[in-house]
Amino acid sequence: MYQKYLTTNYPNIFFEDNKVGRLKKRIWDASEEEIDKILADYGIPAESELGKAGCYIQNTPRNKVLEKRAKNDIVLVPIGCTENHGIHSNSGLDTFMCTSICEAVRRKTAKNGQEVALAFPPLNYGGHPYHHLGMAGTVMVSEKAIVETLIHVMCGLWDDGFRKIILVNNHGMDWMLESAIQEFFKRFQLPAFATVVEWHRAVREFFYPLGDERPDFVKTPFVHADESETSVALLLFKDMIDMSVVVDAQSKSFGMLDDGFYDGSVDSFHRPNKWSEAEGHRVIERFGTPEGVVGYPSYGDPRKAKRPIAAICEYLNLMVEDILSAYPAGKVPDPKKFSLRPYEEIEPCLREPMSEGWKSVHELPRRGTFID
Repeated sequence: MYQKYLTTNYPNIFFEDNKVGRLKKRIWDASEEEIDKILADYGIPAESELGKAGCYIQNTPRNKVLEKRAKNDIVLVPIGCTENHGIHSNSGLDTFMCTSICEAVRRKTAKNGQEVALAFPPLNYGGHPYHHLGMAGTVMVSEKAIVETLIHVMCGLWDDGFRKIILVNNHGMDWMLESAIQEFFKRFQLPAFATVVEWHRAVREFFYPLGDERPDFVKTPFVHADESETSVALLLFKDMIDMSVVVDAQSKSFGMLDDGFYDGSVDSFHRPNKWSEAEGHRVIERFGTPEGVVGYPSYGDPRKAKRPIAAICEYLNLMVEDILSAYPAGKVPDPKKFSLRPYEEIEPCLREPMSEGWKSVHELPRRGTFID
């Protein structure tokens, strides 16, 4: 069906004429002063809330968790890793980007009276593409361990009444998260909602290199530990960054598929292949970019991160509102239209956790072939 589009001065930047596209167009057109007001509404910048009481499920008294869940049973789960991001940056950058964004959305939803829940990051060490193998400062966990960890985390959250789960990812392991979601549903066949949001890709238009024309945009394409990531870090947790030692670096090729075949980290150029769909056409990081950087982190500036951070906060907030509009707290998709399990098996699991007649996911009989 023909869909109207909202255009910009740049032919390759356009938005659909729907609620998400209109949100992005509003952020695109906003003045820097308006962007600052949006960020202020989310309390950005702010200190980390991982140790601040009342901000995450795990640092909040349980009675308060239940009170909040009665109004909003969506949970944001930050997904991080430990990875070398250059001599100037912290190896927990991915984790702190996601927690900072999720914390900002929590603050906004709390002001609106429907505070979204946050779960501690289940992955402080992450899965990685092959080309990061053997890099000092990067801790690699197997794909199986990643997928299984996330399945069990989602199972535990569902059992506790958080049946709408948003995995907010900053790290190059999306295919593992997608696999975890698919396997969770295949094994348990429970009525729920779960999604991955790779946050920078979700707002990739705001990482498009326009710096020569719009100085609050980056100048170079988003790759790794570069201008984009350094700018975001300087906005969200500047004390973890030391720009006095920053070093730029560029990846090295084996001389094939260099001209337009593979896109970068946020699919800036709409190329045919994602970066994660191949290995062997570039020298691995250990030998090609031992600096831990692909790009120009020396160009980093918090000003350049304000618009994409405003966009992702507004996007996640919109997602929360849209889910609750369709399925208010305590409501889930109709099991009879969502699961092959007999309804009488599922119904006890849908009750308030620990209430009379409630059953845990662990009491479900195993069904089907996906039962590892």
